[in-house]
Amino acid sequence: MPRIPKPPTAPPRESAGTHAWLILMKAYRALLRYAERNFAALDIGLTDFVILEMLLHKGPQKVSDIGRRVGLTSGAITSAVDRSERHGLVVRTFDVADRRARVVKLTPRGRSLAERAFACHSAAMDEAMGVLTQAELRTLAVLLKRVGTSVDARDDARTSVCSPGV
Repeated sequence: MPRIPKPPTAPPRESAGTHAWLILMKAYRALLRYAERNFAALDIGLTDFVILEMLLHKGPQKVSDIGRRVGLTSGAITSAVDRSERHGLVVRTFDVADRRARVVKLTPRGRSLAERAFACHSAAMDEAMGVLTQAELRTLAVLLKRVGTSVDARDDARTSVCSPGV
């Protein structure tokens, strides 16, 4: 008697957490692509924008603090600051409290570009998020903050949910 092949088994259903993560990741990527297109119109990249925005809103910063806050290695932040300095957007000075450290601050040209870039980015994100009501945006912010702080608290307590070899 001929064998009847078994129908393929359905892939396992993803968990609600995995589904939410996938949606969040896809939304983030779409928003990032949209933001990068807007930065490109100002002839800057994402890293340049993040540095300019930080200096605009937080004032002069140590190179190491910028790198830590924006998630760049020391080599990457040095290259990014070098690039901004070559374009006349920032200057580096010595930290008065620690002469070994360098502080980065916006030049007038850099401040002007940072203000324009932030205004453009703000308008672009308002446009992108325009599909949500103000109440939905507030709810989304509350929920995402809750997830982020919860994960941060768990991350402080352990390094991984998975055991080696899984």
